Amino acid sequence: MSDALPEANGDHFLKVEDLKVHFPVTKGIIIQRKVATVKAVDGVSFTIRRGETLGLVGESGSGKSTTGLAVLRMLTPTAGRIVFEGQTSPRTVALNCCRCGGACRWSIRILTAR
Repeated sequence: MSDALPEANGDHFLKVEDLKVHFPVTKGIIIQRKVATVKAVDGVSFTIRRGETLGLVGESGSGKSTTGLAVLRMLTPTAGRIVFEGQTSPRTVALNCCRCGGACRWSIRILTAR
């Protein structure tokens, strides 16, 4: 039996399911061919409810920034589902992220240890 509370779908501010961002590795200058794939993000899922804060923590090169850029639609995800305020359309998600009129109180911050 699970101690987890049931999720209220109306509370989801942002829901990311099985997010994948893969980059092709190519060879050749004039005629390029794909020789491998770098899996920068592979199967990331999380939910942020209204009033919650999420911190992505990991080593350098672990995909934190790539995850944030994909959620903001500044990178195109290879696979997965992003639901922002109930909207799944990539165009709608991108517009809603940018058009908050000062009412939004969320941001992506990248902190690096020195």
